[in-house]
Amino acid sequence: MEIYRQITANNLPIKDYPFLKELAMEAYLLENEEILKLDRDNFNDVIILDEEIALKEGRKSGDGRIDILAKYSGEYLGIVELKIGEINDDALGQLQQYLDQRKQILELDSGYWNETTPPKWVGVLVGSSISSALQEKLVNGYEYEGIPIAGLTIRRFRNGSEIYVISDTYFRYKYSNKDFSKFQFLGQSYNKGRLVNSVVRSYVDSNVNVTFAKLKEAFPDTLQGTFGVFSLKETAEEIFQRTGHKRFYINPDEIIRLHDGTEISTCTQWSIHNIKLFIEHIGKMGITVKIL
Repeated sequence: MEIYRQITANNLPIKDYPFLKELAMEAYLLENEEILKLDRDNFNDVIILDEEIALKEGRKSGDGRIDILAKYSGEYLGIVELKIGEINDDALGQLQQYLDQRKQILELDSGYWNETTPPKWVGVLVGSSISSALQEKLVNGYEYEGIPIAGLTIRRFRNGSEIYVISDTYFRYKYSNKDFSKFQFLGQSYNKGRLVNSVVRSYVDSNVNVTFAKLKEAFPDTLQGTFGVFSLKETAEEIFQRTGHKRFYINPDEIIRLHDGTEISTCTQWSIHNIKLFIEHIGKMGITVKIL
């Protein structure tokens, strides 16, 4: 079956504007890393760490090269394999060979992972289309040796000087109560990072005279470990400008303002380990969170 897709904007036709080379697709993803989000829970906060990583014996035919290495929250490292055309079982096999060399990646650069617990892994295939066989596997929750695999298709269109990109994600992660992936607080559901943001915001609203120093006492940095539960907005923005990676929520609607005008940003990097510490801590403060 052939699918015919026609898109219009303001009654003007939009034409296909495909990526001609993998490097062009890679460049687009480097500038728009949010495209690599896989769901609204564990795989929502994504940071691209590096690209074009050479691996010795990364493939059965010889050395290999990882297109993109990404980090999902403070819990997963993702190997991203790009294809200019269709992603299929052959591409899946290549990705799996790279996943076999995942320990080598950590040996190449210790800066890829600085959390207190070892990383979990996820594999991501990105192309302009997807085979029906691979699509069926991924939407049914395909895993390779316990590592979840996702597929993304990216199509680019052009209307004069305007560029439009459409992406579809094929991914199903079989969550269990051991994943600590979704929480309920004050009647709303959140993932790990968003839960922390909401709890700290609620605490500030209920303690209108709290200072930055007192808030640090209430939510000590040790709960998160590497970056702290929150930082000054200026610090969070400086980290983003210097590294290109969002370690904190810095969008206007995510910023928390104290009564004296101080603005803070909460950390996005949360794993099962440190979110459990956070929930145990706020429980002692009388703040109730339900694990869904």
